[in-house]
Amino acid sequence: MKLFDELKYRGLINDVTSPQLEEKLNNGGLTFYIGTDPTGDSLHIGHYSSLLCAKRLKEHGHHPIMLVGGATGFIGDPKASGERNMLTKEVLEHNYQCLSKQIEALFGFEMVNNLDWTKDISVIDFLRDYGKYFNVNYMINKETVKRRLDAGISYTEFSYMILQALDFLHLYEDKGCTLQLGGQDQWGNITSGLELIRKKHGADVECYGLTMPLITKADGTKFGKSESGTVWLDKHKTSAYEMYQFLVNSEDEKVIDYLKKLTFLSKEEIDALEEKVKTEPHFREAQKTLAKEVVTFLHGEEEYNKALKITNALFKGNIKELDAGELQDALKGFEAAEIADELTLTDTLVQAGIASSKREAREWINQGSIQINGDKVKDVEFIVSSKNAISKGRTLIKKGKRNYFVISQK
Repeated sequence: MKLFDELKYRGLINDVTSPQLEEKLNNGGLTFYIGTDPTGDSLHIGHYSSLLCAKRLKEHGHHPIMLVGGATGFIGDPKASGERNMLTKEVLEHNYQCLSKQIEALFGFEMVNNLDWTKDISVIDFLRDYGKYFNVNYMINKETVKRRLDAGISYTEFSYMILQALDFLHLYEDKGCTLQLGGQDQWGNITSGLELIRKKHGADVECYGLTMPLITKADGTKFGKSESGTVWLDKHKTSAYEMYQFLVNSEDEKVIDYLKKLTFLSKEEIDALEEKVKTEPHFREAQKTLAKEVVTFLHGEEEYNKALKITNALFKGNIKELDAGELQDALKGFEAAEIADELTLTDTLVQAGIASSKREAREWINQGSIQINGDKVKDVEFIVSSKNAISKGRTLIKKGKRNYFVISQK
């Protein structure tokens, strides 16, 4: 399968600026760039598909440049919900260093910072050398700006398009970069960059843009949020176990789409898993494969095995098999209910909202349905004490086969 056909199969092409790009991609040899602003100190799972797409191009003979926007991060890409909070120079520099280290370690891309070529441009030079090429009517008709016109948009965020166009121009002139890769929401910025290059260097310049669809959940919302928040690529912010759980709980109707976009599995392997989703959905083979592929790529086989060990221990109720670090990772996925210390097990279950009444709590205890920190307890007067907590003052309660709850006691 040629590269362009593979990208289409995987659902990684939303739009291209020229039909000529198909042949260019198939032949290899393009220098291209993909960018992100340092608004956080880690990338999240929502970025992952775009970076893998860049890696796919790299493996087919193209040269990727990763731009982390030290300059555009000061400005903020316009978003539909309103103006972005302005980040300080110190925060942006910290985020830039973290992202650069993360991207180099995971993908090995050449790194650039657009602050390097914008920091010394004067206001007059910016307006004369770049702003003069942008018609306001053209700018306000770009989707990213148009969405904000009724609510209002600052001149600062309105100017973001020019700064990003300047990036494409600089990389074309300095590194021979002829392709920009981005999410579908970046179409306006990408085409603005192409227009600036053509106005500066002539209409026959061969430069291109390619956008990728944003990954979504079945309800159309953005992919990348769990109950506890954003799913980060940094294992210190989102553990391998948490990442595994997020992916293994993917919806049946979306998991094949995720396998195509987030893994390097072949079409034959994905087709086989798609058949299993249809015929044996209860085994969740596709979800388990997705989780294994992504966690192993990001964190290595050892972290994947640790995530699997924690998952199996919780499923079987064998939490005593976990060491302190594994136990801490396991408990991070649960929101702790704060209750009073030194309560009977009956009162603990009621105060924590696990049981609706003392009668129900006593029934569960007498039936042997309750475990405390991995031990079955059948005494309704058993005292649940913070002195016996298992990880950072937290106690794990299991009800039945699969229902877990965490409490912390005041």
